[in-house]
Amino acid sequence: METADRTQPAELEAKTTRLQEKIVQLRGQMRRLEQIKEELKTQPDGQLSLSDPDARSMATSGRGSGMVGYNVQVAVDARHHLIVAHEVTNSGHDRAQLSPMAQAARDAMGKSRLKAIADRGYYSGLQIKACADAGIAAILPKTTTSSARFHGRFDRADFIYIARDDEYLCPAGQRAIYRMTGEEHGMQLHRYWSSACPRCAIKSQCTPSDYRRITRWEHESVLEAAQQRLDRMPDAMMVRRRTVEHVFGTFKHWMGYTHFLTRRLPNVSTEMSLHVLAYNLKRVIAILGFSRTMRAMRLVGA
Repeated sequence: METADRTQPAELEAKTTRLQEKIVQLRGQMRRLEQIKEELKTQPDGQLSLSDPDARSMATSGRGSGMVGYNVQVAVDARHHLIVAHEVTNSGHDRAQLSPMAQAARDAMGKSRLKAIADRGYYSGLQIKACADAGIAAILPKTTTSSARFHGRFDRADFIYIARDDEYLCPAGQRAIYRMTGEEHGMQLHRYWSSACPRCAIKSQCTPSDYRRITRWEHESVLEAAQQRLDRMPDAMMVRRRTVEHVFGTFKHWMGYTHFLTRRLPNVSTEMSLHVLAYNLKRVIAILGFSRTMRAMRLVGA
């Protein structure tokens, strides 16, 4: 061993030095990660972006995946395909954006009433109710959270609400009557079930529990009206795709997929506003022509 120590090549000594340097770097990175771990505990949403403090994880179509960035909201006029309202947020989902964007679009268009079409990512009972209170008819598909249909059992849609009696008619012909009211997430929820459940001949097609309990929000009629509007407009999602999705496709073509050139929310909002201005200007020129657009701008300026 002493001979090996005396005769080891210079390359081995250099390699040992490099490994020791890497160990020092790794220990420094571990200390930094421990600091970040402690900083995360102070963040209200449990997130910390090192490249842009305002950016947050955005849900993507991939299961369990996400992308750090911003959430751009736009409202598009279905007739002329002009952007009438937009906003940049760092909220990771769209569930709280339906009413604010719909009301901003209504105000921008000077309308007292409005129809707002959105996808299922915007579905929220409280947001749909807020739209109804503001005179906005929301049209969007309901999110499916129950696995009953997948497992071959009756789902909520198979139970018919009888408003005059405040009861539900189940597929077996029995009545699920009102039992109690509870509160969840600030919503008053009524509970219904039938005493005939334990003896029901088709219970295996309904529920593995002793009773099939049905929950109804106190403003459920607002959600039922939204579903009826969607049923009467089967091409609603097609209208949405050829308006707002077309706009987003144009932006991504211009900007490069997923990339903003600025950081921090105020700067990103300004960058997005410039894109919206450019898009609307090009759209107006395509509709009116350059000469009429210039005349209209001179009249507005005057």
